[in-house]
Amino acid sequence: MDPKTTAVVLIEYQNDFTSEGGTLHQAVKPVMDKTGMLGNTVETVRQARALGATILHAPITFTDDYHELSPSPYGILKGVVDSRSFRKGSWGAEIVEVLTPQAGDIVVEGKRGLCGFASTNLDFILRSRGITTIALGGFLTNCCVESTMRTGYEKGYDVITLKDCTAALSEEEQRLAVEKNYPMFSRPMTHDAFLASLGGSADVAVKSRGYEAAE
Repeated sequence: MDPKTTAVVLIEYQNDFTSEGGTLHQAVKPVMDKTGMLGNTVETVRQARALGATILHAPITFTDDYHELSPSPYGILKGVVDSRSFRKGSWGAEIVEVLTPQAGDIVVEGKRGLCGFASTNLDFILRSRGITTIALGGFLTNCCVESTMRTGYEKGYDVITLKDCTAALSEEEQRLAVEKNYPMFSRPMTHDAFLASLGGSADVAVKSRGYEAAE
């Protein structure tokens, strides 16, 4: 795998999901803790960036009144509105501090729905940079990550899903998505297997539950 043609796409690593006090954090915390997904992602980004891969952040944001959405939202987006999540300018919408974008990273603008491609210029950015492989992590495993995975597959990218860098609302949803859906539209990998393929160390010394990467 060539780091120069590979991008790590980080989907909604925002405080409302990742951090204590976030509007949706308690809903995803059990699976986050089980997979160690935040610590695994921090290590993945650190090593992939050092190897020369592109790091892309794909946060979702809305205006305070959510006027970008239907007046009568339903499903997962109704949950976002009802919980007052991801409001632009709020602490909850900010990217979690341990994944603060660094020089050379790209923050994709305009995500308003589930798929990372749908309302953004993600595809343009990837193709402009000659990216052919995308490795996906983030929230929710069976929602935005899966939607982005499916579209990436349809668009002809080599799609990798970082199965221990994702979290869903329950362990059952996590398991079903990773075991049943991901293999249909991607190459599911652990983060250390991905890093080994990319040219990094498979010996990942991360205290993932404490969100601390080893020096």
